[in-house]
Order: sequence, then C-alpha cells, then structure tokens
Amino acid sequence: MTRPPRTAAWRTLLHDGRSLATLAVPLALTQLAQVALTTTDTVVMGLMGAEALAAGGLALVIFNQLRTMGVGLVTAVGNQVAAAAARAESAATEAVRREAGEEVRDLLRAALVLATLAGAAGAVLMVLLGHVVGLLGQDAGVVAAARPVLLALAPGLVPCLWFQAVRQFTVGMRRPRALLRITLASVAVNAALDWGLVHGTWYLPELGLPGIGVATSLVHLLSFLALYAATRRDPELAALLDGGVPRVWRTRAAPLRRLTALGTPIAATYGSEAGFFLVVALIAGTFGEAALAAHTAVNQCVYVVFQIAVGLSHAASLHVSRALALGAVDAARRVRTTALVCAAAVTTAVGTVYVLAPGLVLRPFLGPAGSTAGALATELLLVAAVLQIVDCAQNIGVGLLRGLDDTRGGFHVTLVGYWLVGLPAAWLLARPARLGTTGVWLGLLTGLTVTALLLLRRYGRGLALRAAAAPLPITG
Repeated sequence: MTRPPRTAAWRTLLHDGRSLATLAVPLALTQLAQVALTTTDTVVMGLMGAEALAAGGLALVIFNQLRTMGVGLVTAVGNQVAAAAARAESAATEAVRREAGEEVRDLLRAALVLATLAGAAGAVLMVLLGHVVGLLGQDAGVVAAARPVLLALAPGLVPCLWFQAVRQFTVGMRRPRALLRITLASVAVNAALDWGLVHGTWYLPELGLPGIGVATSLVHLLSFLALYAATRRDPELAALLDGGVPRVWRTRAAPLRRLTALGTPIAATYGSEAGFFLVVALIAGTFGEAALAAHTAVNQCVYVVFQIAVGLSHAASLHVSRALALGAVDAARRVRTTALVCAAAVTTAVGTVYVLAPGLVLRPFLGPAGSTAGALATELLLVAAVLQIVDCAQNIGVGLLRGLDDTRGGFHVTLVGYWLVGLPAAWLLARPARLGTTGVWLGLLTGLTVTALLLLRRYGRGLALRAAAAPLPITG
C-alpha cells in the first residue's frame, strides 16, 4: 500500500520538531521560570492593593524596557558562538578547531564588556525616567510610589546583563542545562525575599513596596554568581573561560565591534518592542488606576506565554545559524515552519483557557477588591487570546532574521509595524473611537500582526538570496 504523499513531509516536520525541542524546551522552561520572578512580584503587588500594583507595574515596565535593550546587545553572541562551534565540529584540522575556540573566548569577553556598559548606563537612565514619567499624564500618587521601586531595581541591571551574557555563551555551545535549575531556585529565593522585605519577616527590614525592587536586584546578582559557578564546573565550557575567569581586559576590538554592530540593531529592535508596550501602558494609564491595573495584569498573562515563543525563537535562531554555517539552506527554511507550528499550538491552547476561564487566569493578580479592574481585565483577555498568537510569530521572526545576521532588518520592520501602524491604531481606537483600554489592546493586536507578516516575509526573501549564492552543504 502506497503511503500518502504527505507522510514524508510530516515525518520531516516531527524530526525537525524534536531537534528544535531539544534546545527550545529547556530555554522555554528557563524563560518561564524567569518570568515567574516578575509574576511573583506582580502577585505580591496585587496583594498590597490596586495602587501598589499600578505603581509597581509602572516601575517594572520601565525596568523591562532597559533590561530588554541591554539583553539585545549581548543576544548575538549566542548565534556567533553557535556558528563558530558548528565550524569547529566540521573542521578537518586541529588548528581550525583551536581558532574557533579562541573566537568563542573573544566573543564572551566582548559580551561581558557590553553587558557592563549597558547595565551601568541603563541604571542611571532608570532613575532619571522615574522623574520624567510624571510629565506623561500618569497619576501623581502612582508615580511617587514607583520612584523608590526604580531606585531599588537599578543596581540589579548590571548583574542581570552579566547573567544574560554567560547564558548566551552556554546556549550557543548547546549546554544550557544549568540554566533551568538556577532559574527555578531564583524563583523560590525571590518569593521569599519579596515577602520578607515587604513585610519585615524573618529578621529582614520592612521596606514595603520598594522591598520588591531590592529583592529583584539581589536575585539577579545571586543568579549570575550561580550560573558562572556552574559554567566553571562544566569541563567543555570551563576550557573556554581563560582558566576560570574571562580576561575582559584582553578583549579585542574586532569581536567587540562585531558584537556591537550586530547587537545594536537587536537592542533597538527589542527596545522598539518594549518601548511600544511602554507607551501603550502609559496610554492605558491615562484612563485611571483601574485601567492601568487591568492592563498590568493581562500584560503579565501574555508575558508568561510569550516566554515559550522566546525559547522557540532562540532555539530557531541558533538552528538557522548552525545550518547556514554548514551551507544547509533547506534546513534553515524548515526551521521557520517548525517553530511557527509549535508556537501556534501552544498559544491556541492557552487562548482557549483565557476565553473559558478568565476568572481563574486573573485571580492571582486581581483580588476581590479590584472589581472594576477585574471586569476590564476580563474583557482584555479576549483580545489577548488572539494577540498572543501573532506576538509569538513576530518574536520568532526576529529570531529567524538574527540567524541570518540580518539584525537591522528586524529593527526596520518593527519601526513600521509597532510605531507607524500599531501605536496610531492604539490611540485612534482608544480615544477617537472611544473604546478605552480595549481599543489600546486592539491597536496592539494590529501592530503585532503587521510586524509578524513583514518579518516572516523578509526571512523568506533572505533565505532565497542565500540559496542562490550558497555553496554545497557540508555533510562530513
């Protein structure tokens, strides 16, 4: 009996899916564990009342804006390390393998330098933004309560970016196992510190809402130290750590320039997306405390699911980098389909829960006292059920372009999709159309949909150009 003509295609899709999942699952779980940090923060804020949730949410939005841009600067190191590792694995001589190893060392040093500079600059800017945001139509009480939280969050930005630099190094080498264990431990530590520093339990000082910022900064520092220690214990990774401590003073100009050239557009892309969400949060805030609280709660729900897409995006990006380093353009093309199918399956399942059980989804964020905010958040969840599908698709598109080293393309597309389409749509639907916060989210949906379509189209065109110019794939 002849097999149906599509059987071979499905077998290939399943094989590619398993290969992608090998890296994507631990990365997605790590991302979910990481977002549990901010989710824990949000839950503790919600228990303190709607005003604390609004103020803390505003501080976290600003922190995430700067953190995200800093992460973008060092994200390219994972792709560059993956490509160097692929060349080393296929090398015919020891000299080529040694050269690839030195390239990885140079990339790690450059990433740590960039992380330090970006973290220091971002910490200063975070404090300044705490004073400027009051001029943007936000509730004065909310802004006043957010400032001390920002002061407490600022010192944690440098170790947060150090962690990300080392993380990209381990992921590029396809050895991310320690990441999940460390991140899970950090969630437990963060929850304990949140509660202890807010309420003054376990001999800790009672700091109130700013205690959440202090806890987050401490957890970022401890997470970096734990990841670095785990990396030193891994024989394969430790061999690339300059005898245990990266000699950042030996950072060469060439890899630093290369990472900066690749990372700056990624930072701008991430910043463009985070900035888009920040401005949208500010628009939501102009409708009052309840609107901002509802926006914060639903945005956190979407942010949780988005981490699965981040894991898929990183894994797909690294697979593309490795495939193109070996000249396998067809494999790079299949990565796109596999990642999108996986993302669509997960987001559709979660969206169904949003629609059928909104009260269950929102209960951790909005208690009985937040009835007005809760009713509005329930309405926003209906939009979020669709929004998160295209949000995941656009994030995967950014990762695919990064695998092509087309980091500028992602930035240009986000400028169009977010700022020229999404933001005007959010304002028009919220204000002239009088749809309020729901209109803001419909504008978000419009911008993310356009962005996803443009990114995926650009990736397809980029692969076509690579296919036309590619040498025969390396098979041995």
